[in-house]
Amino acid sequence: MKACMVKPGDVSSASVEEIPDPPESDGAVLVEGLFVGICGTDVEISVEGYGEPPAGHERLVLFHESLGRVLEAPGDSGLTVGDLVAGVVRRPDPVPCEACAQDQWDFCRNGQFTERGIKGHDGYGSQRWRVDPKFAVKLDRGLDKLGVLLEPTSVVAKAWDQVAKISSRNATTASTALVTGAGPIGLLAALIGRQKGLDVTVLDRVTEGPKPSMVAELGATYITSLDDLKAAPDVVIEATGVGQLVFDVIGRTAPDATVCLTGISSGAREINVAGDAVNKAMVLSNEVVFGSVNAGLANYQQAAEALAKADNDWLAKIITRTVPMTDWGQALKRQPDDIKVVVDLQA
Repeated sequence: MKACMVKPGDVSSASVEEIPDPPESDGAVLVEGLFVGICGTDVEISVEGYGEPPAGHERLVLFHESLGRVLEAPGDSGLTVGDLVAGVVRRPDPVPCEACAQDQWDFCRNGQFTERGIKGHDGYGSQRWRVDPKFAVKLDRGLDKLGVLLEPTSVVAKAWDQVAKISSRNATTASTALVTGAGPIGLLAALIGRQKGLDVTVLDRVTEGPKPSMVAELGATYITSLDDLKAAPDVVIEATGVGQLVFDVIGRTAPDATVCLTGISSGAREINVAGDAVNKAMVLSNEVVFGSVNAGLANYQQAAEALAKADNDWLAKIITRTVPMTDWGQALKRQPDDIKVVVDLQA
């Protein structure tokens, strides 16, 4: 079978290679790989050397955002031939720690987890892959290609799940939300916010292209400056990783607000922050700011439900470019109108 291979840190090594069929040790469910999604992590692995190939290997089968069709599955797996599935990214550590033992490997305490296509385990960028039934998430067949959005949706499903848990500390019910960034994570966060019935505002600096109209189609508000906020948000999902914006947002929230940081800052740019003022504002308003990464098994199920309820025509606008497997390296090169780029593993 063919696979998308790269030596971490050497983008010139990106290639399509013939490799053996996936080992049965990967799981009892055999899947035909259909599509994989590109995210910043894939670029970091290929260009900057982030990530880790399987033990004893220099090269890695890339990609952790997956979509495939079941070719073989055990009778007691809950899966049948033809089902659309996506694979969970992270695997619990072998100890396991208390979190991993409860399928919350996203909260792993000892760092001994592995991740498909990222850390110590080949990814889903091959024409066939295997997975344990527990780590195969069944998708509504009506999603078709759009099922490749499951993994990024699981990230924001976890964010919203944690927001709900933290917000339950007080008696008030959140009604307004701000999402910063209108990339895939931001748009999917806005989608779930609207599904929850919140009044959602999305902040992004882009003034042209599909993003403003996509936000409007959700029944949300699109702004390009925090000064345009009409109401202080009860919830913030921060998806840019821009340090200054994070602190600016913290000063604009409603009392008892919950702020979830999902974006990772790049570079080492220094910013001047009035730390005492930020501390005072957070203390006096009971504000909670927390970070969220990856997703647990329950969050994948929440994400599958959110995608099944979404309008397919709207979801399709998130995928702005499809690259054939034979030229997958081009998917790493960002183009001006890109939102989500995917690779067709059968082309």
